[in-house]
Amino acid sequence: MDLPLAPRESDHGSAFPLGAATTLAELAEDPHPRLALLRAHEPVSWLPELGGWLVTRRDLALGVMRDAATFTVDDPRFSTAQVVGPSMLSLDGDEHTRHRGPFAAPFRPREVHDGFAAFIERESDRLIAALEAAGAGELRSAFAGPLAVAVVTEALGLVGIDAVTVLSWYDSVVRSVSDITAGHAAGPDGAAAYAQLRAAVEATVADQGAPSLLVSAARQLDLPEVASNAAVLMFGGIETTEAMITNALLHLLPRPDQLALVRGDAGLLDGAIEESLRLEPGAALVDRYATRDTVLGPAAIRKGEAVTVSLAGANRDPAVFPDPDRFDVRRENARLQLAFAHGPHHCIAAHLARLETRIALQHLLERLPGLRLDQDFPTTPYGLVFRKPPTLHVLWDSPA
Repeated sequence: MDLPLAPRESDHGSAFPLGAATTLAELAEDPHPRLALLRAHEPVSWLPELGGWLVTRRDLALGVMRDAATFTVDDPRFSTAQVVGPSMLSLDGDEHTRHRGPFAAPFRPREVHDGFAAFIERESDRLIAALEAAGAGELRSAFAGPLAVAVVTEALGLVGIDAVTVLSWYDSVVRSVSDITAGHAAGPDGAAAYAQLRAAVEATVADQGAPSLLVSAARQLDLPEVASNAAVLMFGGIETTEAMITNALLHLLPRPDQLALVRGDAGLLDGAIEESLRLEPGAALVDRYATRDTVLGPAAIRKGEAVTVSLAGANRDPAVFPDPDRFDVRRENARLQLAFAHGPHHCIAAHLARLETRIALQHLLERLPGLRLDQDFPTTPYGLVFRKPPTLHVLWDSPA
């Protein structure tokens, strides 16, 4: 079947001058000023560098994500599917339900707490114990990443694979997805990493030696389908929680007033997490494709055109979040943030990601007294699709 052709720049560019002037480099480096401008004047804008529409207003973003019949993920251009094949992330309708269903049960709220809280506590303490005597460390690579890998590997029941291997797969796949989204050809590393992951999934299913979500899913899905869904769960779980932990620390630690509120009232830790997700969602963009000609806000969208939702833009919509650039752990409606997307493709493991981040932050703040950013290593979030600081160097008061 022939794919619908992307429109020529002349079809849309003159009607959306702000979008025409927007670069992907700008959206990767510091997107928020440009997103605010687009949201105010061109809330659905044509971006030639993106080759599609960008939606930045929250109500319009919700409309896109809720309406899978008009704005689908099921398109050959969907970046993740190009790397790992069809999965719950890249299918809609009955096929989406069929792929998602076998993986849903362990990620319900009660099951998440009962099944994972103790494991997350142990892993957090183990990782912190290896750090605390030094008084300094880089928490993305030494804490957030390894914790995320351990938890998602435990959740899936993947056997015989160490964290270093999983992280190498993850880095390769994320690079490939980001390259495709930016309009570049993906290198071979992503496909090679996925092939190794698929072999590990097949080995786990064949083993049948221990309870495993993968073994359970294989009773309802074909093996390639189990592997593709394991990939999106694994890499989504790593990306989401690693970004949540590092971004939350980056927002909280340099704000003494907010940090004091959280230290004085542990109940505000959830507010800090939601507010950090609002200000800097780990996944800044989600892709959809129009199944028919339609109108969205000021834009007449044609069948086949790409429609990208800016979760980062929607999360700072001043119509919903007053003073949207301010970090406020007491913000009453912070949970209206859309970092986990919305509609049928709402993140299946959102409850696990929240639990993991809450435990991680609580243990870091309790066990590393005086935890603060290391001013010798300034850092900011970076990335077009996946946004977090490349490194997070911190200091704390080590035992005498």
